[in-house]
Amino acid sequence: MQAQTQVQNSGGEAVQAPKSVQGKKSRFKSMLWSMAFIVMAAMVLPTASYLLTGAGDSVKSANAQVSGDTNQRANFWRAVRGGNEGYSAVQGAETGMLINNGGQNWRVWRDGFLIKNGKWLLVGALGLVVLFFVVRGRIKLVDRPTGATVPRWNVFERLLHWYTAILFVALAITGLSMLFGRAVLIPLVGAKGFSVWATFSINIHNTVGPFFSVGVLLMLILWVRHNIPKAVDLAWLASGGGIIGKAHPSAEKANGGEKIWFWIVILIGLLAVCGTGLVLIGWGQEYAAPYLGGLASMVETTRANMQFMHQIHAMAALIWIAIFFGHAYIGTLGTEGAIEGMTKGKVSVEWAKQHHDLWYEKVKNKGS
Repeated sequence: MQAQTQVQNSGGEAVQAPKSVQGKKSRFKSMLWSMAFIVMAAMVLPTASYLLTGAGDSVKSANAQVSGDTNQRANFWRAVRGGNEGYSAVQGAETGMLINNGGQNWRVWRDGFLIKNGKWLLVGALGLVVLFFVVRGRIKLVDRPTGATVPRWNVFERLLHWYTAILFVALAITGLSMLFGRAVLIPLVGAKGFSVWATFSINIHNTVGPFFSVGVLLMLILWVRHNIPKAVDLAWLASGGGIIGKAHPSAEKANGGEKIWFWIVILIGLLAVCGTGLVLIGWGQEYAAPYLGGLASMVETTRANMQFMHQIHAMAALIWIAIFFGHAYIGTLGTEGAIEGMTKGKVSVEWAKQHHDLWYEKVKNKGS
């Protein structure tokens, strides 16, 4: 039987109403109160953030009064990255430093300044060579060769030249692969392929480097007497060296341009590139340090030294490679008859008269 409850009808008489009706009214009132609560909460709760912010500011102010700064976490990491040394049970160079900022600074420099400017240096140098060839064309002989020749480079000199040239190309390819490989080679050969090539490159680079350095040192000893700057070289440069314009200025066995290239090889190549390279593979500390006295710390294999040496090594190598493009062009495609001196060891009389007349006269007077 359905439960009944008393209610008044429209005539004022008491009648019994079902309890189910009373339950519906109660649920309706509860729903209204719930909706009202939700609306009020939606309006009030967001304003609590202001209260929390105010409380947080109060805490920060209290901390600031104690520490003098408002960001303790930033203070902590700033101190960690400050390069301050502490105690470490591990002995050795730089072991007392928790975090060394130099590695991050070096990475940013390498991935930013070096790679960005290095690629434009190489592209620009190649572009200039191509543009010069298009505009100037090959420097041809004025008089056609008659067959008479003049000895220019002996067998040992030619072997030394090609020995250093081949090793230079190998070092340039492997070095550029390590520098630009992630951006250039990974899209072509994939990450695994590049990993194999990068491992091969660094091993070849580090192995070939010392042998190349010996070759450049021998070039210094053997050819320095031909590359002492003289007044005639300034005149050669002032007249364009027979490269710019149609003049054919006088020159000794090495002209002004060749002398500039020689000293670039010695100063940039031997000292800056080879010298830093030997330090990077540990030869500086192993072999040179005992003879450097107070300067021995410069060749120690510390992180700071390695980062600095790599910066010099990479920048000097890129400059050297860029200039090499011009040297290779002038000595092969750019000048008719020039390559024969380093392949056959002798050049035509017509070439010698046109490009190295002062040297030709000395050779002729000696009866060669």
